[in-house]
Amino acid sequence: MESLMTNQLTLGYGDNVIIDELDIQIPKGEITVFIGSNGCGKSTLLRSMARLLQPKSGEVVLDGNGIAKMNTREVAKQMAILPQSPSSPEGLTVYQLVKLGRYPHQGWLKKWTEDDETAVEKALIDTNMHELKDRPVDELSGGQRQRAWIAMTLSQNTEIIFLDEPTTYLDMTHQIEVLDLLFELNEKDNRTIVMVLHDLNLACRYADHVIALKDKKVYASGKPEEIVSCDLVYNVFGMNCDVTYDPLFGTPMTIPHGRGRCILAQAAAEKSGMQNNCVTENKVKTAL
Repeated sequence: MESLMTNQLTLGYGDNVIIDELDIQIPKGEITVFIGSNGCGKSTLLRSMARLLQPKSGEVVLDGNGIAKMNTREVAKQMAILPQSPSSPEGLTVYQLVKLGRYPHQGWLKKWTEDDETAVEKALIDTNMHELKDRPVDELSGGQRQRAWIAMTLSQNTEIIFLDEPTTYLDMTHQIEVLDLLFELNEKDNRTIVMVLHDLNLACRYADHVIALKDKKVYASGKPEEIVSCDLVYNVFGMNCDVTYDPLFGTPMTIPHGRGRCILAQAAAEKSGMQNNCVTENKVKTAL
């Protein structure tokens, strides 16, 4: 049973409608990734589902209740969001940052409890940040800083976690490190994770469920191996590609068509009389 869904959700800024009458369901206990071209509304949709953006019409429903009518603190106990490129005050330590995730569980009269401390310690351990808890966040590497923010999100102790481009500005090693961490958290704690990712191959590798957005609507949704094809990539991103299988994971892997060094390789091959396998034709082929 889905715990989170939208009902005829319409989003926008001013007179500009970005998402129009959208009906989607987020599978409980799975990793869902929003994909689509720049400006298609992925981050807007994510922010609205986390109740950071008021819809023009329609609603986001959590366990049968419209979140707009729910108490803010109660929503924050069930859903946490890590926005894109968050920033912290200068000098704030990792431990102090992670403690902020316990804010929804505090009140005017409620003091810091053993449960709060346990949640913070667990978040630090789960993200391998415990040894760095006394370091200022602004002195950390990009990957360490992102793990610190994820630790803060985890200390909120919610069943649903939203992340807007959690791998932004990270190098390849740290991208995999962060996504592996989220995968492990989903696998170990059965948390529902909803992310925006630009890298389609990483989305296919880590997602149980993919939602592709185009023209204010859902173009396709389902398991990556069921929906990701050359046709989808061309229609959603406007890019010709081949789609094959990731040799390590068996998930769909897109190989974009383009020029780059291909023309040079083709010329060298022709000069030597050898066959060149570069793709130069603008056609869509489906390998899956």
